Amino acid sequence: MKPPAPTTPRRREPTHDSGYKLLYAHAAMVRDLLTGFVPGDWVHSLDLSTLERCSGSYVTEDLRDRADDLIWRLRWGEDWLYVYLLLEFQSTIDAWMAVRIQTYIGLLYQDLIRAEQLSAHGRLPPVLPIVLYNGAQVWNAAETLEPLIEPAPSVLADYRPQQAYLLLDEQRLAKVEQAPTRNLSAALFRLEASRSAEDALAIVRALVDWLKEPEQSSLRRAFAVWFGRVFLPKRLPGVSVTPMNDLSEVYHMLADNVETWTDQWKQQGLEQGLEQGLEEGRETTRHILSRLARRRFGPEVAEQSQPLLARISDPDQLEELADQLLLSPDGDTWLTQLKRAS
Repeated sequence: MKPPAPTTPRRREPTHDSGYKLLYAHAAMVRDLLTGFVPGDWVHSLDLSTLERCSGSYVTEDLRDRADDLIWRLRWGEDWLYVYLLLEFQSTIDAWMAVRIQTYIGLLYQDLIRAEQLSAHGRLPPVLPIVLYNGAQVWNAAETLEPLIEPAPSVLADYRPQQAYLLLDEQRLAKVEQAPTRNLSAALFRLEASRSAEDALAIVRALVDWLKEPEQSSLRRAFAVWFGRVFLPKRLPGVSVTPMNDLSEVYHMLADNVETWTDQWKQQGLEQGLEQGLEEGRETTRHILSRLARRRFGPEVAEQSQPLLARISDPDQLEELADQLLLSPDGDTWLTQLKRAS
């Protein structure tokens, strides 16, 4: 099976990663991420008051050197639950994300064993791996390891590794009507997805109100730094802004310039919306092709098709593949054509 990802290096967005890392170094942001976006009632049994960021004293160099991940832990009953938060803001989607997650959790477990950070029964703690994604493209990488591994004889089924991760796609979550309202992470997602200076001003005004206590000054500053270094350069390229140290400064700056920036902001939003709409159209086509492959050739061929389809972004090529799928006499022929195209 042909690998689902190119071998050329991907361009990182270091400023974006570091801006988000500054925000999610605060327990309040992680708390609202868990309560607002992790599915299931089991989250309510977590002791959110025990949230603590893991010290680098027992995290290996392989993890400490990463610029885009954070590790937190909190009490779940008598034992700890670890939250592995990976910030994914690269220019292309990583089709091998499930492999990366398995590797990082393995490294974390190795260090927990070495440091004797085990459960009361001498076992490894559970880990919740979260991929926080903020790209214009719809996330199309496999969210489990299974589709990335070639089928094997049934006798090897017990030896196949299994790994999944929870994907939180900001651009899509920001549009969900049932999204939590008074939630710091939800406000961040809505800011990223805002399409006008007026919308951003309203969200910042709410954040100023929520974070008015003296003990929240560090988080207010983190939002101000993120806004100046990440958000404004993305929305208003070329506009020079004086560095801000508090969220209230962001609010006054937006209020003073909202009329001046409205047209430029809208134009930037239109361009981003157009690209996002094109990608959503491509993703819909990929989904239809996968469903047709399942109906014609069965679930195994459909699963092998998905990572190959994820690599194809040319609409004309996707349209041509739709014709080839209908004309293919069997699943092997269809997969061969897909491999050539990808």
